Amino acid sequence: MTPEAPTDDATEATGSGLEAEKSRRLALLDELRDSGTEPYPYRFDRTHTLDEVRQAWGTLEAGVETEDPVSVAGRIMLKRDSGKLIFATIRDRSGDIQLFISKAVVGDDEFDAIKRLDLGDWVGVVGTVMTTRKGELSVKPETLVLLSKAVRPLPDKWHGLTDVDTRFRQRYADLIVNEDARRNFEIRHETVASFRRTLASHGFIEVETPVLHPEVGGAHARPFTTHHNALDMPLYLRIAVELYLKRLIVGGMERVYEIARTFRNEGVSTRHNPEFTMMESYQAFGDWNDVMDLTEELITTAARDALGTTVVEIRGESVDLAEAWPRKRMIDYASEGTGVELHPSMPVEAARKIAADHDVFCEQRWGSGKIIEELFEQTAESSIVRPTFVTGHPVEISPLARVDRNDPHLTERFELFVDGRELANGYSELNDPVEQRARFEEEQAAKDAGDAEAGSVDEDYIRALEYGMPPTGGLGIGIDRLAMLLAGVDSIKEVILFPTLRPEA
Repeated sequence: MTPEAPTDDATEATGSGLEAEKSRRLALLDELRDSGTEPYPYRFDRTHTLDEVRQAWGTLEAGVETEDPVSVAGRIMLKRDSGKLIFATIRDRSGDIQLFISKAVVGDDEFDAIKRLDLGDWVGVVGTVMTTRKGELSVKPETLVLLSKAVRPLPDKWHGLTDVDTRFRQRYADLIVNEDARRNFEIRHETVASFRRTLASHGFIEVETPVLHPEVGGAHARPFTTHHNALDMPLYLRIAVELYLKRLIVGGMERVYEIARTFRNEGVSTRHNPEFTMMESYQAFGDWNDVMDLTEELITTAARDALGTTVVEIRGESVDLAEAWPRKRMIDYASEGTGVELHPSMPVEAARKIAADHDVFCEQRWGSGKIIEELFEQTAESSIVRPTFVTGHPVEISPLARVDRNDPHLTERFELFVDGRELANGYSELNDPVEQRARFEEEQAAKDAGDAEAGSVDEDYIRALEYGMPPTGGLGIGIDRLAMLLAGVDSIKEVILFPTLRPEA
């Protein structure tokens, strides 16, 4: 179907053209109301989505008119007047379909009213299913009603919203005209739904924990702070849900997870948004090996469910997520990247010298373990393309992970990297309350020394550990970054419906 050509009034984003078009449409609203037509009715009962019409009648031969009745609804995306026929395309969440509007069927008055409809208007249609002589599946309306008058014209239907900031700021308009944007969020939805199915199949229970925390913990991050007036106390938007979920393991729930909106008062970039979504899970009687296995299963299954394949494109390379993911220690990556054997037990002065040789900045309070992490990030992180578990993080940077059973300077912790991005973090959970207190006190000392991302001593969490937490494996997966991988996009804003943006000028 040939779309109607755009007019200046209908496609200008700013200036008098837009205002003139809005005025014209507002005048139409007044005319409709004056004639007794409600341009915003309360409801419309449909029998089929547009995809359901295609599923049920998609095999009709060309030139067939059925007597099968349907009631459908959608937004008008295209419209072409051919004298006594009007061809229009409407769209709902499931897809598009053509309307074959005959003046002889709907009558003169209704045909004239349909001619005055604008692109962007929502309509409800009662009619029958047919195919045109060229084989286009269509609905032939007997009646068509306006469901919502669009006062503002759609963005240009060929070019969409070309300004990236406008796309993210006006996501509602982006979704109307941008098929890729709709696809990105379909992939994200299927990913989350897949996680829930996989976790349920392994006996995990979905729970909800507080968003407002009295203590900052569960991760290294700068929090958003607020104040509760009635209790006259400071609170923090959660930077992680870890410590509350592990309290539930103490309580005997054994396998729990939460898909949690999380907040960190940090910079905005292609990989970071101040509010983001994490899936965290904890399983009693398991360790980091079980968690790595679960991570592979969750992500591979999600790819299959969301894309229909486990093969994704990364930096121009086809990568099959179903292939086994390698495991390699952080200290080995950093040693290869610097050409010097590194270990957290080395003197801090030696670690500082190596960092200086590689232009890596060091805070005075950092120990060798933290410096090794910085060297890994500088020399190796970006080179990791295929899914890889980076393991054995130094104790200094892992206050909630158990010490490696074979090396007291390392922990049983991993991070999953893909395309140079961290997608997941997990470990064998520290469950010794005495050691946990010592780790918290180290965190508190770092905080007191000026580290805004360090945690504090959570006395209630230590009290929970004192009741006894069984051996536990914990996992956190960044839903936004995983959606980026599966959708094949480079900016986190592409997979967050309403990302954080600077104020509109």
